[in-house]
Amino acid sequence: MKSWLARIFFLLLLASIARADDWMTLRNCRYLPNAANDGDSFHVQADGKEYVFRLYFVDTPETDVSIPARVSDQAKYFAVTVPQTLQIGTEAERFTKQKLARPFTVRTCLQDARGRSQLPRYFAFVETESTDLGEALVANGLARVYGAASEAPSMNTPEVEWRKLQELERTAKTQKVGGWGIGSGRLNTRNTTQPRASATSFDAFFHPHATPAARAASTGGKLDVNTATLEELQAVPGIGLVLAKRIIAARPFGSADGLRQVKGVGTKRFAELRPCFR
Repeated sequence: MKSWLARIFFLLLLASIARADDWMTLRNCRYLPNAANDGDSFHVQADGKEYVFRLYFVDTPETDVSIPARVSDQAKYFAVTVPQTLQIGTEAERFTKQKLARPFTVRTCLQDARGRSQLPRYFAFVETESTDLGEALVANGLARVYGAASEAPSMNTPEVEWRKLQELERTAKTQKVGGWGIGSGRLNTRNTTQPRASATSFDAFFHPHATPAARAASTGGKLDVNTATLEELQAVPGIGLVLAKRIIAARPFGSADGLRQVKGVGTKRFAELRPCFR
């Protein structure tokens, strides 16, 4: 019964729709140590700004009992004691910190995740060099499949990812890894098969029929300077989030030569960027 209620709740929250252009990709992000960080919520530095992000689709156990009802619910989910639940939460926090020790990528539409910190907290997908963080937490028994999702046009239905996470969770249970094996001393044991992420997994998930590569290929490998999305612009070497937003704000251009007028595009950078646009 609870699983059906969770699914209904999940589907109702799809009413929060984001336009495709609202999604942004933050690359070369850095994990910021903070006492409030845990396995699924943490402070991040991106483009010189501090954010607090909460992972979509998953929930790692708490690391303290400041929210008793949630800790109790998590304990029931994993069929463990409250002290064991806190142990799982602490291990999930350590796991996330380790995974984010190197620069990583964040995909977000800045949907409110209702945090308790002074900074606003936003839902996000986080991808490391090798994996999607949420999937890795579930695959290793350190998070439950849980929560809300936002759907954007051309995005694969969130239920596709939901089902993938459920399968990863079933495997984690079978292998008794992480929280599913804490009673057998297997909290630190990892899944024999880890979920992998490709360099274009974000694009494949959000825009399966219109990735930057696919659209560029259909136009001889060049982007339309007036219609390229924020995501596509950032895929061009030399264009980060700030410059991509400036280009969009300066539209429309009579031609790609108009890039010369965008702040931050000097003579050298223009020469590098111009061949990428038609």
